[in-house]
Amino acid sequence: MPVPTLVVPCYNEAQRLPIEEFSSSIECQHGPRFLFVNDGSRDNTEAVLQDLARRNPHKGTVLSLGENRGKAEAVRQGMLAAFSRGDTHVGFWDADLATPLSELSRFESILLQNPGLSLVLGSRVPLLGNSIRKDPFRHGLGRVVAAAIGWTLGIQVHDTQCGAKLFRDTAAIRAVFSVPFISRWLFDVEILARLISLNRSKMAGEIESIALELPLTRWDHVEGSKVKPTDFFRAFHDLRRIWLANLAPGTSFVPEVQQSAAAVRPKAA
Repeated sequence: MPVPTLVVPCYNEAQRLPIEEFSSSIECQHGPRFLFVNDGSRDNTEAVLQDLARRNPHKGTVLSLGENRGKAEAVRQGMLAAFSRGDTHVGFWDADLATPLSELSRFESILLQNPGLSLVLGSRVPLLGNSIRKDPFRHGLGRVVAAAIGWTLGIQVHDTQCGAKLFRDTAAIRAVFSVPFISRWLFDVEILARLISLNRSKMAGEIESIALELPLTRWDHVEGSKVKPTDFFRAFHDLRRIWLANLAPGTSFVPEVQQSAAAVRPKAA
């Protein structure tokens, strides 16, 4: 059974990183591998990540970017690095573990049970019996943006922005990550837009058959997020750019297939 790899983008996370949770998972025989991406942090993040990786080099590696390039590019570089070394189930997970690592097994089970799926998206749906703790103000703004996202993509999707996703290594998924994203914040939307565009070119299946939203049983808002309230308003500009580049009539996403094999390889601690 494939062991999932989680790409964890980190920028100035030395004081926020839940070290005990990551350490416990890394030192355990079972569980995922971690590929930490230090996105040009200015604090002690690099040293913290290297220390974590040294505890079990088989389960923890660090990819260091020379300068801050934003979460979208940090995730993209990490995904390409994981694919290039042969990892078949690769996801990305927010460094603050707002989505607990215990949720990952549900993502993995769904991918294993459904060979046609390429992507499982965590969804912060506040269902009865689940523990989804959001900041009320951000939640309100988020629902407005979510409505605009659904209109842009032309599909029913509740939560594109949850920082927990797991992918199967396929040609279409590699193609999605082969080109830098337009948006630094809404790259999750851009992933879906690119898959929809690839389907139009017969390079991917229909989005409803290859992607699935999985309601989380737990999600906790963690203070100190890099996302600012003004980013919600900038989102509408980014959505327009994403639509024009991928979904507008007469346009399509053109992947750089060769680039997917040229990612920087992570270095072992």
